[in-house]
Order: sequence, then C-alpha cells, then structure tokens
Amino acid sequence: MPAPADALEILLGHSPDPDDAFMFYGLAKGFVNAGPYRFTHILQDIETLNRRALAGELHISAVSIHAYAYLQDRYALLACGASMGDGYGPMLVARPGLTLAEATRHKIAVPGTLTSAFLALRLAIGDFDYTVLPFDRITEAVAAGEFDAGLIIHEGQLTYASEGLALLLDLGVWWGAETGGLPLPLGGNAVRRDLGPARMRELNGILKASIAYGLAHRDEAVAYALGFGRGLDLALADRFVGMYVNALTLDYGERGRRSIALFLERAHQRGYLERPIAVEFIS
Repeated sequence: MPAPADALEILLGHSPDPDDAFMFYGLAKGFVNAGPYRFTHILQDIETLNRRALAGELHISAVSIHAYAYLQDRYALLACGASMGDGYGPMLVARPGLTLAEATRHKIAVPGTLTSAFLALRLAIGDFDYTVLPFDRITEAVAAGEFDAGLIIHEGQLTYASEGLALLLDLGVWWGAETGGLPLPLGGNAVRRDLGPARMRELNGILKASIAYGLAHRDEAVAYALGFGRGLDLALADRFVGMYVNALTLDYGERGRRSIALFLERAHQRGYLERPIAVEFIS
C-alpha cells in the first residue's frame, strides 16, 4: 500500500541482521498498513545506531538497552521490538586452550562500548582491556590471532565453532543464573519523544503489527531474513530468528521489564552508569 502524499516520513533505524529483517518484513514489503507515515529504513550496525540516536537523528531506532541509559531524556522505549537472551546471549569466545581467567587479563575485541553485551561482560567479569571492532570482524580477528578473545553478538553466536573458536562465557546463561532465570536485555526500539504521545503509541502499534505479521508468516519472513545473514543457511537463520523474535518481542511483559530495570540498576550500583534509570515503555 503506497504512502499517502502527505505522509510523515519516519526515519527507522535497524540492524542489517536476520532478526531485525524478520521483524520489519511486513512493513518493508508493504504487508502492514503504515498509516499516515512513510518509513525510510536505515540499516546500520547497532553501535552506529546507538551513536546516531545519541544525536537524535532517527525518529525510531533499534538501540542497545545499555545505550538507552544515555537516551532516556530524548527517547522512550516502544513496548515491542525487544531482543532478549532467554537462557542464551552474547558470548566471550577464544581459540581453544585459553581459560576465562586468562582471557580477562588479555585485550578483548568488543562490538562497541554502548552495546548491552559490553555492559553485561563488565558486570560479569569486571573491568578489562578492550578494542572496538565491527561486530562481523570479531570472530575472524580472534581466529587469526589478532586478539586473544572476542565478545560476539548476532549470528556469530551460532557460527563461532565453525571458525575454530571455543566458548568461554555465555552472558545469557550467566545473567539467568544471577537473576533466577530472567532474560538478558539486549536491544529494543526507541522512539523520539518529540513525536508526541499519540504518534508514539500509533507507531508502536504499526511496528507490533509488522512483528506479528512475520511471526504469522514465518517461512516467507525467514526466507527474506536469510538475505541479511552472514554464514547462515536457512535452518540456522530460522533458529537465530527464533532466539530473538518471539513473544517477548511483541511485548516485553513483566519478566522483560523487570530484567531491564535490574540490568540498569546493577550497572548504576557498580558505577558503570552515573545515575539511576527509569525506563518508560510506550504501549
């Protein structure tokens, strides 16, 4: 359905990854009514989106929950679009033979200092030496010996073993053990507050409809999402999408909201965030 001539352009930032592609399939392909809006999809890695949101450049953006701590004055979180690691999550990997204790004494390649993975690793092991690399270069850099260990996100969680790397720590497993089984909060969709309450609620409904469309038309949505995966076949793409697009993505629910509050509270208690964070969800 073409956008009306007077449609308001909405800059929508999300990652070029299978889970985000799956979420926005219905909207990108016109299967979901976009209402009085014209969505311009901007595909960039999550750290770049975090930085652009800090500058207020995007109306809606996928952001790390860690980054949201610095965005709350300008953005609210949509109740849909969550990426939560429910018993799994970002991973610290290394070449075989290195222990977790040894890895903490070496430089670790990380996908960005505003990512939730980075904050979760600091909560898990304390401060460490690191270098920021694009997320899709980390496994190859560790395999090549450029770094002793790497913090991996996205589909690298399913492909690291095929590159000869070993798992040292799964942060989703760690967080679940720390919190009695809560999912690790990783990412969400932030909406700019200057759009006003009515538009924010309307936009939440449109994005939720797109997520619901993908879940209801899973095979075609996964086939579309496969085009955004690196090193994934159809079965792995389907598995990856299932990990990060599910009931929690339609709405954080009580577990998701409680986990985000606890995640940011612990970061503040440990001195990684300067002030307490009160998250507002737009339903």
